[in-house]
Amino acid sequence: MKFLMSFLLLGTFLFTGCDETKKVIDTAGSVQLSGNYNIVSADGKSINDEDINITFTALDKSVRGNAGCNSFFGNYSLDLYALSFSEIAATEKYCDEPTMIVERAIMDAINNTGSYTLESGTLTLLSKNDRSVLLTANKIKTNN
Repeated sequence: MKFLMSFLLLGTFLFTGCDETKKVIDTAGSVQLSGNYNIVSADGKSINDEDINITFTALDKSVRGNAGCNSFFGNYSLDLYALSFSEIAATEKYCDEPTMIVERAIMDAINNTGSYTLESGTLTLLSKNDRSVLLTANKIKTNN
């Protein structure tokens, strides 16, 4: 009986410890991701407009940005390196067709993201289907 109680106690500790470790890793990832980024490519095409950006806020796991013509906002969630967006909404202005093509590529990238990498200040959003590159963005350095 003592063996069974010890085994159950150890099992409970291990499962609780793993859950707490996952929470710490997810929080660290969210803090690492937090910040402002200039979007530099979407759907394999270069973007040279400093006003096109995406911002992650770790505190409430919100995301917002400008896709060229319209602003967007919503939420994101992390699970290790899995990244997904939810409740994404955008303003509904119509701009010239070249701007709208870029905007559609950015919104498609956000809607199809499954994971990400962040190396040397470059954020890469990867497809949930085949891990192909959907979007890249460079972190904007702040003067603190």
